[in-house]
Amino acid sequence: MRSPSLCILPAVFAASVLTLGSLAHAQAPDGGTPDPDSSVAADAPTQAQLDDLLARVRELEAERGARTAAPEVTPATADTGTAPAIPATDTAPSPFRLGGYAEALYQWNFNNPSNGITNFRGFDNRHNTFTLSNVALDAAWDYQGLVGRLTLQVGHTPSTYYLSEPSAPGASGANASDAELWKYVQQAYAGYRFGVGGGLTVTAGLFLSPIGPESIAVHDNWNWSRSNLFFGLPFYHTGVRASCALTDEWAVTLAGYNGWNSVVDNNDEKSISAQLTYDRSDIAVSLLYFGGVERPQGAPEGRAWRHLFDSHVTWQATPWLSLRAHANGGFEPNEFGVSAWAAGALYARFRVVAPLFFAVRGDVFYEHVAENAAGRAAPIFWPAPWVSSGTATVDFRPHERVSFQLEYRHDHAGADMYFGGNVAGDGGATPFVANRASQDTLTIGATTWF
Repeated sequence: MRSPSLCILPAVFAASVLTLGSLAHAQAPDGGTPDPDSSVAADAPTQAQLDDLLARVRELEAERGARTAAPEVTPATADTGTAPAIPATDTAPSPFRLGGYAEALYQWNFNNPSNGITNFRGFDNRHNTFTLSNVALDAAWDYQGLVGRLTLQVGHTPSTYYLSEPSAPGASGANASDAELWKYVQQAYAGYRFGVGGGLTVTAGLFLSPIGPESIAVHDNWNWSRSNLFFGLPFYHTGVRASCALTDEWAVTLAGYNGWNSVVDNNDEKSISAQLTYDRSDIAVSLLYFGGVERPQGAPEGRAWRHLFDSHVTWQATPWLSLRAHANGGFEPNEFGVSAWAAGALYARFRVVAPLFFAVRGDVFYEHVAENAAGRAAPIFWPAPWVSSGTATVDFRPHERVSFQLEYRHDHAGADMYFGGNVAGDGGATPFVANRASQDTLTIGATTWF
């Protein structure tokens, strides 16, 4: 394209020459007053000609300004009447995202159990062995209102993750369902975002549990191991949920599920939940209710409705200090009375220097099991009246997607529920017999993600 400023130069140059020429011709040779009757006076431009040239210069200047302010119209845009396309930039978010992570660890249990099991610990539960804990591949999409996510997993973690999954027999024309069928799927859901209010998103499928602040992925947590609250409370739910943004900070989510840790339901009733969240740059808060019948069909406790209440807050107190508190409690009226529980955890994370973090956590979990003359209910969570733990973790992150952790943890319970020394039983026909009320472990873990 030719520069607009260059288009003006010939006219400006012509006006300047004519103006100078008129002055030269009008000046007498001897420097005196010009002779109006002289023949050279006839060559000088008239005032009207000069005015026309100056008017043309102004028109060209105005045209140059308009062309500078507006983009050039190409033949294509002139034919279609549409605005020229804006080239995509690298900063534009993609509607599709692919990610994943890998987790591996080595652990030493100071009880030195003969069966090699660090019991009731969650996913870091093997003594004196290198363990490929989990490898996950994650795909998510958010395109023109269509939303969804699929996370596949393989490793040591999925088998613990699905320990409570109900087993349902099959038939000649239907498959059976159990943990082995589902353990390779961590979450899988799809839905649609409607243009209602601040955005109403309805999704259905298999979801990570909204209960508590901790995550299934290690790199999203402050410690390598998970708290007793995380391990005791449900990991996942299957059903449908609707989330709506009330403001930039507040959101509400309503859901209906099969129940706790059940892809396939083990009873005829469904569970419901309601959650209110507040999230801004320095603080995040969650309030949640979850209710439903969670005992299997035909359980001696009857069709007992279980009520769960959960709350947690995370606060970025300073650029180097983060604090978190988690409280959970609930009750279940059943045929033997009222079973109930109360649990809490406190967390702190310090940024020592840019790549080095130090985190501590303490938690305690009390459970009351209903009992009367008719008998005793089955415990909901533990084979002991209470459990607790104290954890200290050093987290070194030399890269934004790599973490190396060293963690010491002490577990203690109100009864023997851990293993140590020579453990009776074979884990098959004869179950292992717990013989310790406490255990201490040292874990070295590494995880990377993309």
